[in-house]
Amino acid sequence: MAIFHPTVRLTALAAAAWLATSAQAQNNKEPQLAETVVTATRSEARANAVVSDVTVITREQVEQSAGRTLAEVLQQYAGVQIAANGGRGKAGSVFIRGAESRHTLLLVDGVRYGSATLGIPTWNNIPLASIERIEVLKGPASSLYGADAAGGVVQIFTRRGTQDGAHPYAEVTVGSHDYRGAAAGVSGKAGQVGYSLNASGFNDGGISATNGKYAAAYNPDRDGFRQRSVDGAFDWDLTRDWTLSGGFLRSESSNYYDGSYYDSSFAAVPADNPHGRLNTFVGRLGLKGQVTRVWTTRIDYRQSRDDSKDWTVSGQSADIFKTRQDQLTWQNDIVTPVGTVVAGLERLDQRVDGTTAYEVTRRSITSVFAGINGEAAGHTWQASVRRDDNSQFGDKTTGLLGYGYQLLPSLRAHASYGTSFVAPSFNQLYYPGFSNTKLEPEKGRNGEIGLTWSAAGQELSATYFRNKIRGFITSGARPVNIPYARIEGWSLGYRGQLQDLSLYANLDLLDPRNTVTGDLLPRRARRQLTAGADYPLGAWKLGGALRVVGEREEAFFNDATYATEKKVLGGYTTADLYASYAINRDWSAQLRLNNLAGKDYETAYGYNQPGREAFLTLRWQPR
Repeated sequence: MAIFHPTVRLTALAAAAWLATSAQAQNNKEPQLAETVVTATRSEARANAVVSDVTVITREQVEQSAGRTLAEVLQQYAGVQIAANGGRGKAGSVFIRGAESRHTLLLVDGVRYGSATLGIPTWNNIPLASIERIEVLKGPASSLYGADAAGGVVQIFTRRGTQDGAHPYAEVTVGSHDYRGAAAGVSGKAGQVGYSLNASGFNDGGISATNGKYAAAYNPDRDGFRQRSVDGAFDWDLTRDWTLSGGFLRSESSNYYDGSYYDSSFAAVPADNPHGRLNTFVGRLGLKGQVTRVWTTRIDYRQSRDDSKDWTVSGQSADIFKTRQDQLTWQNDIVTPVGTVVAGLERLDQRVDGTTAYEVTRRSITSVFAGINGEAAGHTWQASVRRDDNSQFGDKTTGLLGYGYQLLPSLRAHASYGTSFVAPSFNQLYYPGFSNTKLEPEKGRNGEIGLTWSAAGQELSATYFRNKIRGFITSGARPVNIPYARIEGWSLGYRGQLQDLSLYANLDLLDPRNTVTGDLLPRRARRQLTAGADYPLGAWKLGGALRVVGEREEAFFNDATYATEKKVLGGYTTADLYASYAINRDWSAQLRLNNLAGKDYETAYGYNQPGREAFLTLRWQPR
């Protein structure tokens, strides 16, 4: 099925021709790019010298974003779509290149962040105020990180202290739906110790999570969300060659939502004020040393916990789910004439507990991995392999091969092929009434090829990808493995600098299908356009963003009939604007208007999304 329309080809070619011509007359700076990325190779590498498709989101871009949660920030970038069961803070999914949310690994400073019972990342409990940088790796990364990375990796890097002295900051935000938020922190360096400490919180009065389409759960009240968090980090230079580092992030949230339950007559009826509480924690401690001029070694202990309580019916006891993941990693980076070799050992232990009686409550994965990445004379290469010994599913080996070549000074080509696997979650295997103990791991094969043109402050990119997942696990009342799901598409992008005007645009063309039924995978749009611009004007900075999302199919589980129904979600367009003003050297203010037209739309059938919103932020950060 053709998903790349000829008019899109012509538009892209016309844009390339215009930019190539105008580039001769421009004398602009290149777009601001991160000097290095880590997630693509597990070691530091130049952002424009890795084979993989990586997006870097800076602290400034997080602050300018319309998003109030991590998922909302990510949706404005190429290859990312989201679906949410209601407004801010509600359960939802993040799809990278059309892959399942459970096919994306979320890391916070290298620590796995998510629920082993659900098998998905915890997207809405990470405080934006603590984020320094985000790296989004698109495509399989199981050969680097093991299970769960069939679609990609999102890694959060929290604030760190790197400059001498203390550098405090504080901000407050007010906005629509009785939104109230505040954050404060300090980072710096004292002698040989770098440090950072941050605290933040917000209350959002919310909107009604559901509408009348979801009759069994519909309750026209306001379903709010509250979050509180604290995090800290340190880096202690023990000697010139050895550094001890550590950090933690603790976040807790309360979330009100709409749901249903079955009464004494087994009829599905709206629940009375259902709500939940979620406490998450990540902690890490590591020692890194320069053994020789070319050999760096590090050993890291990382732990994450995800504890939730849900009250569906007033007066009844809570459903409790607890996840703990402990990981020990020994990694070595060795610089050789043909590139940087990365090799190591890893052990991951997962444990679950709670009010649900799981048949199995723990599993362990012992892994060995190795890889190499390098560049020379216009050539770029990457190879990696990993073997995971899973206590439930045995040995799994994954790999990746990638190659890039500078065809012209302004034109670069790249191609890669990688394999992946994803183990079923504890819920998919053992949750009473909604599980299947016979599930097997999913196995993916992904190939991609692309071109990037870059000159005079302009960049155009086009990437074709095809991801075939064998044994794809379906959703619904009883998950099963189907022979295959196929996800293929194009990702087209532009970013550039025209004098002081910064521009970007991304077009994603996607065909994600269940190859057995021929149906589209739920909640993914086949076409999505995101675009934006920023312009400084004296003490002001003005910007805006546009998101155009095509229609999607939905596999809606009807509580009343206990059946899955096929629905269609309409396409939508939203536009956002922001203006920031530097009051003086230390103080600034920002006004943001989201969804200017007040568009009513759904990303999940029967669940509402916020209409028009306004937020005002006052920031203090001494320079």
